[in-house]
Order: sequence, then structure tokens, then C-alpha cells
Amino acid sequence: MKYDIVIVGSGLGGLVCGYILSKHGYKVAILEKNNQMGGCLQTFKRNGVTFDTGMHYIGSMDEGQILHRFFDYLSLTGDVKLRKLDESGFDIISFFDHQYRFAMGYERFEEELSRSFPSERSNIKDYILKIRKIASESPLYNLQEISQNVLLNTESVKTSVNDFIGSVTNDERLQNVLAGNLPLYAGVKNKTPLYIHALINNFYIQSAYRIVGGSDSIAFSLAASIQRHGGDIFKNHEVTSFCTDADKVTSVQLKNGERIEGKYFISNIHPQATIDRLDTPLIRKAYRERISHLENTISNFTVYIKFRENTVPYFNSNFYHYNTENVWECNNYSPGNYPLNYLYMHQASTVDCKFSEGALLISYMNFDEVKKWVGTPIGRRGEDYETFKRIKAELLLDNLEKNFPGIRRNIEIYSTSSPLTYLDYTATKAGSMYGVLRDKNFPTQTLVSQRTRIPNLFMTGQNINSHGILGVTIGAIITCAEFLGVNAIIKEINAN
Repeated sequence: MKYDIVIVGSGLGGLVCGYILSKHGYKVAILEKNNQMGGCLQTFKRNGVTFDTGMHYIGSMDEGQILHRFFDYLSLTGDVKLRKLDESGFDIISFFDHQYRFAMGYERFEEELSRSFPSERSNIKDYILKIRKIASESPLYNLQEISQNVLLNTESVKTSVNDFIGSVTNDERLQNVLAGNLPLYAGVKNKTPLYIHALINNFYIQSAYRIVGGSDSIAFSLAASIQRHGGDIFKNHEVTSFCTDADKVTSVQLKNGERIEGKYFISNIHPQATIDRLDTPLIRKAYRERISHLENTISNFTVYIKFRENTVPYFNSNFYHYNTENVWECNNYSPGNYPLNYLYMHQASTVDCKFSEGALLISYMNFDEVKKWVGTPIGRRGEDYETFKRIKAELLLDNLEKNFPGIRRNIEIYSTSSPLTYLDYTATKAGSMYGVLRDKNFPTQTLVSQRTRIPNLFMTGQNINSHGILGVTIGAIITCAEFLGVNAIIKEINAN
């Protein structure tokens, strides 16, 4: 069968594109190389506990807020169960001597932080006003009709996060607190542009939720809708190349030798992985080199914890801890001072659980630490790899114990994943958490467009627009706009 649109990769971007385009009558096929679809929406069960792999909590899901409106449009609202995080502190930013709470709602956010920084109240208010302004001037984040090709506040693209925060306050501790959820975007000092920080923080301050039972419920719901609209989803269908003629892509070649033809193609895999699958003069050398030299965000190491039954009360906040006064240092850790930071989160097994079944403990990790095991088979990388992971896990657990005394005795068992895991399952370069690193110094060069040099090949996913559930959903709309027109989609969402 020849499809109207062939989508390579079943991550959130591919599924949202599949939903929108199949709903509008396009015959869509989604090809997924793994046995499980969903990309970073995937979950897995270990020792009886379900763990998320990438989508850990979401924001702006109160009635009328932006993600809630997208969920309504994508028919997700009834299928995805949510548990609201602690309104007085959905995120807790922790240093050696103090903890600071990010509260939901702009006024509560200001009030809570002002308790710790009473002399900084006016600066905290100014911070909130400025990030809200950036969000309000980004049309797709407000479902405003677009009359020109400007999707983001232009000044926020050219300003770094740290420069912006430094312009708001001279208090160094407050600067670090405001940047304390840095692992949400793996920011790099003097590089990461302000818009990423502003849009993410504005997103969560409005409201923040955990997905009950695992984020794969989003993938299953979208897949079911796509199939109802006549689309096909094929798992265990690894694409090895895009086949071209003199001016366009004609089909994709699968690892099993099969070819699938289409009129249009959308790649939901990393841009470099896409380019690597294109052996054609249609992709110019300069473009190929630009994509291959893009810097990517750091990867991470995760400990998946199963607690002894009914021993650990459910913790309804996300806990960001730093073993340094400067949050921007954490991606430059050394083996001798690891870990400089960690993020600790419980899994929400039900909407009203009193005790936690399991938790995630996440810290940055450079790919160089695991590079020597590249190419080794999953689950059979050798005892030295297992020892390496065990040492890192124990260091993280020792750190966790300092902030949560007695937690270790309530851990029944744990497992781990490294950057190699992300490389194998999500195909991101060097196991990167969030794909391409945006750089305010080179805004054009680090922007990956939904368009490629081939007229019927487009891209989607976390490298288009931005990462995270909101960024990827908006990126998918930008991709689908190539077929339907962006204002037509916006009008449809607003009418929903």
C-alpha cells in the first residue's frame, strides 16, 4: 500500500502528527523500530512497579489552560488520569542549608519565595511578569492567529537564561533558586536561550500534575484515535534508509528488506539520525555538516527504586537537590565530586495513593563515561558495566539518604539506566535527554526547521520548536501546518 504520509518514529511528535493528519483524512502509517511505541512516553515494569522513562510531570492542565486545551483537541482528556502536585510546592529546590518551594499560581509563587527572600519581593514579582510576557508573546503558546512568521518572543531567543535571571536580581542564592529546575531543560550557562526557561516555568507555575499509572496512557490514547481515523501503526519496523529519486523521497527501506511507499514523509527521529539515513545529493554537504555538528544536551543516569510495601509516604513534590552553590556547574561534574545534583520524584500509582510503590532518582551523566560500552548488547554489557552502574547508584542513594533519613532501609530493590539506555531506546545522539542544545549565540544555526532540503520530507519531535510535552505538541502542529495551514489548526483547537 502507498500511504499519503509515512511517519518514522512513534514518539509524541509522531503520534500527534499522526492524530491531526489522519483526522483530516490523510492515510497515515507510523513506523516504530521498537516493540513498544511512544518514545519518551514509554513506561516499563520492573519488580512490579511501573516507571516512566521521560515524561515525568506535566503543567497547565487546569480547565482552560493551554495543555488542557491541547488534550481536549487530541481526545486525551478522558483517557489520561492525573494527580495534582502539591500546590504549595510542586517543585522543591534544595541546597546544603535550605529548601525553597515553587508554589502554583503566580501570586502564590511570589508569596512563597518572598518568605525566603523578603527583600527581593519586587524582583520576584518582576521575574514573574517578564516570563508571563514572553509566554504571552509566543502565539502558539496562546493559540493566537499567526499573521507573520514569528513564533517566539525574539529578544528571549537572543538572551541567555543566566543573563536574564542576573538582570532580575543580584541575590546569588535567589538566582540559583530561580534556575533550580534546570534539569527540566539541561541548560548550559551563556548558551541556553531565555525562552526555554520562561515557557517551561510559566507552564508549570500555572498548574502541575503527575500522570497516574504512567505516561504511556498518552501514547495508547493517541494510537487508538489514529487507528479509528484509518491510520496504521507498525511496531518492530526499523527504518534503515529514506529512498529518493531525482527530487523527492519515494519510500523507506526497512531492516527486514521491506519498502513502504508514500507521498510525504515525516521523521520523528533525531535530525542527525534522519540525515544518516539519506544517501542522496538532495541533501547538500553544508546542511549535512551543520546537522552533524549540532551540540546536544547532556544525558542522565537514573535509579528506579521499589519501596517496601507501605513504608514510604507518597511525596507529592519534585525534589531538586544541589551539592553546589552554583546550579550551572552540574553538567561539568568530575568522577571525584559526582553527583553535583539529583532530581527525586515518586511515581503516582493511583490518584489517591497514601504510600509510594516506587520513585525515580535522576542525575546528569556525560556520555563519555559509558562510551567504551557502545555496541555491546542490551542486558549483556559485562560485569564491569554493572559495577560502574552500581557504584553510581550507591553514590546517589547515599546523597538521597542525607535529605531523607531512613529512606535506604525502606528500599526493597532498585535498577538503573545510563546514557546507553537512552541511546538504544530513543536513538538520540549520545543518549541526549532533550536532543539539540539551543544556543542564544547561534540562534539560527541551532534551530532545526520542520522543513528539510527535500520538498516532501519534514521533521517533528523535540528538536523542532522545543522539547517537553507542550514544546513537542506545538512542534507537531508546526509540522502539520505544512499540510493544513497553522491558522486552520489554531481555529480548530479554539473551536473544540
